[in-house]
Amino acid sequence: MPAVLEILEKFVWQFITLFSEMAPFLLLGFLLAGILHVWVPNHLYVPKIAKSNFKSVLWAALFGVPLPICSCGVIPTSIALRKEGASKGASVSFLISTPATGVDSILATYSLLGGPFAILRPVAAFVTAMLGGVFTNLVTKNEPETGVAVLENSHEHEHHEHCDCEGDHCSCGHDDHDEHAKKSFAQKLKETFEYGFVNMIGDVSKWLTIGLLLGALIAAFVPDDFFLFLHEYPLLCMLVVLVLAMPMYTCATGSIPLALALVEKGITPGAALVLLMAGPATSIASMLVVGKAFGKRTLAAYLVSIALGAMFFGFVVDTFLMDTFLASMLPHGSAECHGHGALGVFDYVCAVVFAALIIYAKFAHKGCDCGHCGCGDHDCCCEGEGECHCHDHEHGEHHHEGPVVKFYRVNGMSCSHCKACVEKAVRVLDGVISAEADVAKKELRVEWHDEDDIDETALKKAVDEAGFEFVGKI
Repeated sequence: MPAVLEILEKFVWQFITLFSEMAPFLLLGFLLAGILHVWVPNHLYVPKIAKSNFKSVLWAALFGVPLPICSCGVIPTSIALRKEGASKGASVSFLISTPATGVDSILATYSLLGGPFAILRPVAAFVTAMLGGVFTNLVTKNEPETGVAVLENSHEHEHHEHCDCEGDHCSCGHDDHDEHAKKSFAQKLKETFEYGFVNMIGDVSKWLTIGLLLGALIAAFVPDDFFLFLHEYPLLCMLVVLVLAMPMYTCATGSIPLALALVEKGITPGAALVLLMAGPATSIASMLVVGKAFGKRTLAAYLVSIALGAMFFGFVVDTFLMDTFLASMLPHGSAECHGHGALGVFDYVCAVVFAALIIYAKFAHKGCDCGHCGCGDHDCCCEGEGECHCHDHEHGEHHHEGPVVKFYRVNGMSCSHCKACVEKAVRVLDGVISAEADVAKKELRVEWHDEDDIDETALKKAVDEAGFEFVGKI
């Protein structure tokens, strides 16, 4: 019994110290994510990656590295870019560089793994993204262009150039520019904090917590010499991690404590880098969606590029820089775990604040905000337990003239970016007044002009092409 209590105590302390050490950097990272989202409008960079050339691959990789888009949210975003005319290479470049890093995960990487990892990780993501984009363009250059917007021949896209999806607001470039210009400083400031500390934290907190728990479990229960035999075979160690990481979903931030715990148990720093690159960039879900949306050749180029990039940079680290990386990351990331005294009051205060924000982000929008319940009436307020009752009378079948509301089941949504992309895909359909997706309930609320305008075939096609599964009417 004393041994069990000792292990449990070690697990709790590991979790608390990892969480507390990351908290200040995560809070700063989420603030920067909000600033980037609100103060740098997407119409400034979307046109640069919406062209079929090498420069678009370069811009896509550059923009993708700092963008605060989570691992699942980047899939529909890259599909949206593809539909607006981006080459497959640019789309894949964006798809690789964006989830592997971000301003929040770069700072979090520094907090646990030290400066060399924080520098090399975005560099490796950028180079791998460039490789993936160029390789994709080469292997798909003879493929016919399908599912891409032809702007000069489409009347609709004359008014919706450079549409892109990011955050909770998904709109076309021109409208977004006008709306952005009209917002007051106070409104932008509020949106900055709401996006960074509510939407972004809500998106990554689940996987961050899982990563912290796994890291603490490994530190507490796995013997210190468990992986030492692999330390003598760096390439084998990297291959094992690559095979395990590619089908597994891990977010860029949540994979950090897991990587630290595995290095402490004996895997090489290069293998840890493989985990940090391949884990966030791929998963079973992303493989299926990329194969469906871009084709088998693009999927092959996407996976081969990630594997080669991760293995190459892992090999460089283990062959030439292993001592440097070990010296920087282990004292930096684990001293607190052994002495529990290196963390200060500021770290623990940030941890409490961050924990409170996680709880708030998870429960704040379970109901709906006044005027934002999705009913289409911005003067309404929610009643009761935060549920909108504005259209209770419309849940049944109606055959009178006037707007009609229908509810549909949509699978595959897991964050605010997914929500925004589904809404964007549906709002442009003929006859649709408004569309509101609920990630938690996996529901889509669509308001049509009248019964005659309801076109569920077109609705299904729009949702499926956006990268999600349209199940049907509820």
